[in-house]
Amino acid sequence: MSRSTRLSRRMASLGGRKALAAFITAGDPHIDYTVPAMRALVTGGADIIELGVPFSDPEADGPAIQAASERALAAGTRFQDVLDAVARFRETDDSTPIVLMGYLNTVLAQKAFAERAQHAGVDGLIMVNLPPEEAEEFRRDHAGQALDLVFLVAPTTSEERIATIASQASGFLYYVSFKGITGADRLSVEDVAAKLALIRRKTDLPVVVGFGVKDGETARQVVTVADGVAVGTALVRVMAETTGGVDAVTAALTARVAEFREAMGH
Repeated sequence: MSRSTRLSRRMASLGGRKALAAFITAGDPHIDYTVPAMRALVTGGADIIELGVPFSDPEADGPAIQAASERALAAGTRFQDVLDAVARFRETDDSTPIVLMGYLNTVLAQKAFAERAQHAGVDGLIMVNLPPEEAEEFRRDHAGQALDLVFLVAPTTSEERIATIASQASGFLYYVSFKGITGADRLSVEDVAAKLALIRRKTDLPVVVGFGVKDGETARQVVTVADGVAVGTALVRVMAETTGGVDAVTAALTARVAEFREAMGH
């Protein structure tokens, strides 16, 4: 699907630069950290913010991101808190795309989800457990036409299914670099390159690679074949391991994101 959105415009505006999508979990360790952390990601060089919606029973998240969800939920983070954080971020940043990443269960439990998300300033959704066959119904009943739906493609996804996914996706495709959970350490750039060549025969959408992008060197290698990288576990660990309050966490996040941005090129 092709239309002009904040996300599609950001991807198109990069020119030869590769996209850096940075993930944190909303409400980790408390919702008061979320907006300063989002701003720190942008200061460090992130092009897109992936904001995790805390969920109690994740399917694809590794231990670090599961723990972030647990911290956020323990701190009392609700879905409306996530949207309120997006709205506060939008008070000073109207250009950085925000993609909510989470699970259908959360969305299906909300009333007027699309209207509330759009009003807050959300640009897209990555629903890990949304099959492409249900995308039209989901868009009609829950997402509306203004939110981009970003779908995952796995190493095991067939050519036929890639075409099906691409027909329902917008913004970009998220390629999972290996079969497994976030945070694992077994990314093969050669394998990624081979799969991306196949994906690009089926779609013109940009392809961002996530899972296993653990450091700047890995990111540098991946963007030789991909349109961008998604970094999550490395940043969530910064949130978990940095002491000293909001200022210390935001400084550490900015520095960590800048390492990835520098390695990928400006």
